[in-house]
Amino acid sequence: MSHNNVTDTTDMARFRELQQLAYSAAQSVASTLEPGVTEREAARRIRAWLEERGVQDWFHTPFAWFGDRTAFRGFRVPLQFFPGNRRLAEGMPFILDCAPVRDGYVADIGYAGCLGDNPVFERLLDDLCEHRELILREVRRGRPLREIYQEVDALIQRRGYDNRHQVYPGRVIAHQVTKVQSRLPNAVVAGFGIRSLQTLFGDLLVERMHHRSPLWADGEISQHPATPGMWAVEPHIGFRGVGVKFEEILVVTEDDAYWLDDDLPHVRRWKGALAA
Repeated sequence: MSHNNVTDTTDMARFRELQQLAYSAAQSVASTLEPGVTEREAARRIRAWLEERGVQDWFHTPFAWFGDRTAFRGFRVPLQFFPGNRRLAEGMPFILDCAPVRDGYVADIGYAGCLGDNPVFERLLDDLCEHRELILREVRRGRPLREIYQEVDALIQRRGYDNRHQVYPGRVIAHQVTKVQSRLPNAVVAGFGIRSLQTLFGDLLVERMHHRSPLWADGEISQHPATPGMWAVEPHIGFRGVGVKFEEILVVTEDDAYWLDDDLPHVRRWKGALAA
């Protein structure tokens, strides 16, 4: 939500700490999910878990998607993104997604899991690793964001899957993240914190003047290299009734790029598979 240079190590540590906390919330709640629990209940548990640990505001409140809703099947209007009454069952995939704000620092994470065994889910989650590597490599090369998006799409198609981040509003695969600085009251409207939205809209106006966007999608406005700052990146792939994603912060500097933290659940899974 702004193209600021990333130089303050204290700020970096605070962003990393909150991202770790958000993933811990998702993992903790995932371990409590049982057959019959609804998406709304799962989202409520994440929110309560994080607010008990100091989260005061939200970029967006927690989402939970179960079954074929992890692949956004049939999604046509924004209201369908909100957690509903879908109940979890054995073998069903799920995605937990939340974007807490604490002391102005923001995290935005996506955690994919499954209740019991589901070979399709396991294969998709393993294949998602290649997308993380591709995105980092191409950002470091300075490729325009639009072209990287198209490369991600091409990889998805070669695997025989389909692109589900194109279903998000604006078809975004990522958005910029920075500290929330606003004098507006702390309030959530339609699932989004108004302080965070004010920051995002301000950044949209500034970036438009430079013919750029803080939202990374496949349109002409993303025909530029990643601007320095932090980007919450969320490739989302689907196959039939199963969808998987991760979401985490990519740090872009004037001459490099790197993931903010490699000690995350999906990364540990892939490293463990390589070491086995």
